[in-house]
Amino acid sequence: MDTIVAVDLGGTQIRVATFSPDSDKPLQIKKIPTKTAKSQPYDRVVEAISSLWPKDKQVRCISAAIPGPVDPKTGVIVSTPNIEGWKDFPLGAKLHNQFNVPVYLGNDANLAAIGEWEYGAGKGHCDLLYLTVSTGIGGGVIINNQLLEGSRGMGGELGHVTVLARGPMCSCGKRGHLEAVASGTAIVRHVKKQLAKGKKSVLQDSDDLTARDIASAARTGDKLAITALARAGKFIGHALADFLVIFNPTIVIFGGGVSFSGDFLFNPMRKALKKNVMDHEYLDNLEITIASLGDDAGLLGALALAKSKTKHDN
Repeated sequence: MDTIVAVDLGGTQIRVATFSPDSDKPLQIKKIPTKTAKSQPYDRVVEAISSLWPKDKQVRCISAAIPGPVDPKTGVIVSTPNIEGWKDFPLGAKLHNQFNVPVYLGNDANLAAIGEWEYGAGKGHCDLLYLTVSTGIGGGVIINNQLLEGSRGMGGELGHVTVLARGPMCSCGKRGHLEAVASGTAIVRHVKKQLAKGKKSVLQDSDDLTARDIASAARTGDKLAITALARAGKFIGHALADFLVIFNPTIVIFGGGVSFSGDFLFNPMRKALKKNVMDHEYLDNLEITIASLGDDAGLLGALALAKSKTKHDN
C-alpha cells in the first residue's frame, strides 16, 4: 500500500506524519525542533522524514506546508521570515534528490485552507475563504473547489492588503497592511503604545505580553484590552468586506490563536463588515466560523495537496 509523507514546517518545530491515501488518520507522527546547535533546518527536515520513512510500503510523495511564499511549480521557497537563510531555497528539488519521490510544496495558510475544506469546517463548500490570525495574518482561498494559487503560487496573501494608508510597518516592510494592525503582534504593539501613554489597565508593558494575555484581560472587563481587540476586529471587518466582493465565498473560516478571543474580536468585525460590504446580498447564507483542525491543519492540508496532485498526475 502507498504512503504519503506530510510535513508541517514551522519556525520553531517540524511536524511529520505518514498517511494512507484513503485516510486522514496518521499512521505515524513525529515532532522535532526546527533548529538545534548542531544541525540546520534542512537537515532537521531530512532527519524527521527519514525517521518515519516506511520500510514495508512505497512512498507515493512528500507534501509540505511552508511558512512563507513558495512557488509550487518549481518547489522553490521565495522566503521564510522565521527560518534564516531560506530565500530562494530549492527545497522541492533537494528533497526529491534526497528521497527520489515527487515533492509538493504549498504555503501553510493555503494548505490550512484546503485542509479545512477537505477535512474540517469547510467540508461541503465549493467557495471558501480562510484567514489565520496569529503572530501574522495569512489566508487561503478556494474557488469552485480549486485552491487559488496565482501564477507563482503567491496568491491569497490576504494579510497583506492595505487597510490603513501610512499605517504601522508590516513584517513584510510595507505600511498599513491588515497584518500590521490586526495580527496578534499588532494588538500587543497597540496595547504597549497605549500603556506608554498612561492608559490604565491590568496589563503591564513587558516583553512577555501576548495577545492571549490581552484576551484574558478583556474577559475580566479591562477596557484597554477590550478596545484593542475591537480595533483589530474592525480592521478585519473592513478587509473582509472587500474580500467578499472579490471572492463571494459561502463560508469564512478563522484560524490562529487570536481567533479564540471570541466576541471581543468578532462582534466588532461583524459590525464593520455589515457597515462596509457593498451589498448585503454577500452576507446572505454566509457562514462565519472557527477552524476545526487545530494543530493538524498543516499536516492535513499537506495531505489534501498530495492527494489532489497525485490524482491529477495520474
